Amino acid sequence: MIRFLNKFIFLNFLGWEVTGVVPKDKKIVAIVAPHTSWHDLFIGVFTRSVLKMENRIKFLGKYELFKNPLIGWVLRKLGGYPVVRNKQVNSVDSVVKIFNDNENFFLTLAPEGTRAKVNSLKTGFYYIALKAKVPILMVGFCFKRRIVHFGEKFYPSGNIDKDMKKIISFFSNYQGKVPSKGLNHLV
Repeated sequence: MIRFLNKFIFLNFLGWEVTGVVPKDKKIVAIVAPHTSWHDLFIGVFTRSVLKMENRIKFLGKYELFKNPLIGWVLRKLGGYPVVRNKQVNSVDSVVKIFNDNENFFLTLAPEGTRAKVNSLKTGFYYIALKAKVPILMVGFCFKRRIVHFGEKFYPSGNIDKDMKKIISFFSNYQGKVPSKGLNHLV
């Protein structure tokens, strides 16, 4: 019932559509951008329902968000994994361990690492994919056109500068909820 309701709201009431091809890979790092608003979480939740992937698509959230028992429970039910981000804990290695410990793990991340305007993308997602030997899938959220587009999937080459140019070029075509916080200025 929840899936039907989410799908109806997303496609019919809000007028969004999902385009592109969702890979069948058992393990993948999907980077979703631009991440400019708290609305992005709901677009992601609706997209999971449309794709019938509620139990497959996971995301990372800062550990502090999971401290509150109710909010933590909701985030875990939605597929959230808490991550400690500090100098004492290597977040990349922690997430690579999750990939190694699971037969199926479809992880979604915001490459900006924040909803604020950024001058460069974080590199954690890249090194997670490289160390876990899994592909990166680029997924664009475009509030202007109301689409969630599943784009190119590729394995990181190890040449981060070259790969980041490709990633930034892809995401420059998408407008977030707050356009001024998007990634167009990085091209």
